[in-house]
Amino acid sequence: MNKKLLAVAVAGALAAPGIAFAQAASVTITGAFKVGLENLSYSNSNPTTRLNTSQMRVVDNSSLIIFQMVEPLGNGLDAIAKLDVRFAPDQSSNNAAGTPSSSSASIGSGNTWVGLRSATLGSVTLGRWDLHYNVAPGHADTAGSAAALGSDNIALLSFMQSARGANQAIANATRTQNVVKWDSPTWGGFNAIVAWSANPYGSGLVGASEGDMTSLGTAAALATAIGATPTTSSRKGDAWNINPSYTNGPFQVGYSFWKAKGDAPTATTFDQRGDTAYGYYKFGGFKVGLVWNRSRVNTPFDNAIVGVGGGTKVAQRDAWSVPLSYTFGPNTIMGHYTRANKNKSDLAGAVTDDTGAKMFQLAYLYEFSKRTSVGLTYAKISNDSNANYNLFTSTSLGSQDATVLAGESPRLIQATVRHAF
Repeated sequence: MNKKLLAVAVAGALAAPGIAFAQAASVTITGAFKVGLENLSYSNSNPTTRLNTSQMRVVDNSSLIIFQMVEPLGNGLDAIAKLDVRFAPDQSSNNAAGTPSSSSASIGSGNTWVGLRSATLGSVTLGRWDLHYNVAPGHADTAGSAAALGSDNIALLSFMQSARGANQAIANATRTQNVVKWDSPTWGGFNAIVAWSANPYGSGLVGASEGDMTSLGTAAALATAIGATPTTSSRKGDAWNINPSYTNGPFQVGYSFWKAKGDAPTATTFDQRGDTAYGYYKFGGFKVGLVWNRSRVNTPFDNAIVGVGGGTKVAQRDAWSVPLSYTFGPNTIMGHYTRANKNKSDLAGAVTDDTGAKMFQLAYLYEFSKRTSVGLTYAKISNDSNANYNLFTSTSLGSQDATVLAGESPRLIQATVRHAF
């Protein structure tokens, strides 16, 4: 069914006595099913800690349904709202215990917000937004196509590794909550995003989400360097994202700044800073991009006992990526090479050697129509001996035994079907 007709049908079904809709308001329903069949394997594994080095999986690639509302208010002002629902076609909404499963999200877990939009002043919204982590060229091509989501260069660009078996997300590597966001109008190709979050991690989400790097060094070394949590660790947490960009015909350049701190830091949860410079150029059917990223986590408070000040560099790493694509007719060939350099740290005893990784992706995509496409993707991460970068969403949308241990190298081959509506 045509999405506009579907929106009219939904509005008509809801128009019961006592419920009124502004005649000029519109509701648009869109979304996509995106599911893949993949082989996931690991090399350089320890046979005593990984009994399963290869598995077949049916994997959701962040399927979604979007309800978007626009109501003209006059004088160039609109009321706007969006409900973004993520779901997993390969699994039910709840696990055996009746609670939401790790691979199916609750209502509104996507980019969900409400606000006002002006033709001359831009838009202001309140809600949840993807901020900073996904600005790199190549991400939109992967997320909006039949390429495997796990093969995205976000896997290295938006994480910092630790030796504890789970790498740490910068800017959550997903939506940030509690956000007030301003999107500028376009001024001669220039756009800007300024976003502030009152609490970027939320209740109960401190720890790994804030940058828990407990095992960057030995437990004893970190305990000596960081010390105990102060008597009270409550404070005003917040986050800022500033993202200007300039687009002119076939090219774009941009920069994204991220800085975040949680409400309740501990001795092993740290503040974040991220910087990403990016750009791309299109010619003919080719698109060439370039990305540079620096991510850092710092101590959240002063510790006079051991002489470590707030803002001490716990870990910092630089990364870069070159995404490429070529489209001819209904065919697209795309790929990227991405490299994360080793960590740097100002903490005595922190592990920094052999903490880098490199990643390679190659995908072939074919569009049957504007809505339906298929893809075949190959991707591999080669971790250094003290690094544990993982394929993007491999555990959150796949199986929980997909965690990567230090020195392991994950690889996927995925056949994907995507249908948009």
